[in-house]
Amino acid sequence: MTKRIRAKHKIDRRLGENIWGRPKSPLNKRESRPGQHGERRVGKTSDFGQQLKAKQKLKGYYASISERQFIKIYKEAASMKGSTSEGLIGLLERRLDAIVYRAKFVPTVFAARQFVSHGHVSVNGRRVTIPSYRIRVGDVIELREKAKQMALVLESVKSAERDIPDYIDADHGKMTVKLARVPALSDVPYPVQMEPNLVVEFYSR
Repeated sequence: MTKRIRAKHKIDRRLGENIWGRPKSPLNKRESRPGQHGERRVGKTSDFGQQLKAKQKLKGYYASISERQFIKIYKEAASMKGSTSEGLIGLLERRLDAIVYRAKFVPTVFAARQFVSHGHVSVNGRRVTIPSYRIRVGDVIELREKAKQMALVLESVKSAERDIPDYIDADHGKMTVKLARVPALSDVPYPVQMEPNLVVEFYSR
């Protein structure tokens, strides 16, 4: 088991939820927190604790985005018209690594981050190596020629573990994908309940 996989499992156990919905999550077998005292009963969580967990869960889902980067995204969402929580989800789903993951080119969002940073993706014909690169509606994301034949990609495309959401137009024949529209919270296929409203409350304190 690699360090990266152990880290993902630790996030699941710490939060007490299988946040990626993966069949290999340790929570599918054991529902305790990590550590020797994981079996102890957990008391009622305070409002602050609930807000903190909501933030950690959302950050963790998108490959454990750094706090600095997450705050930057939140501030941008807060400056937009409309709901800040909806804007936050829309900005997170427009990340290049998130689009690559949603299109099923890779099995996990962590793999998507690495896949992009290794230069396997082009946006509108230009190679992009920044996982947080902001995708606009209509942009064409395409896998580079060598990447199209990678076992990781071919296996992920055939996987029945998850579906492609309707705001993503993926063509697995050409290995391309477009963002059809910016999704709302209700459109995003999270395996667990995400509460961006609590994230907004956390940063608004």
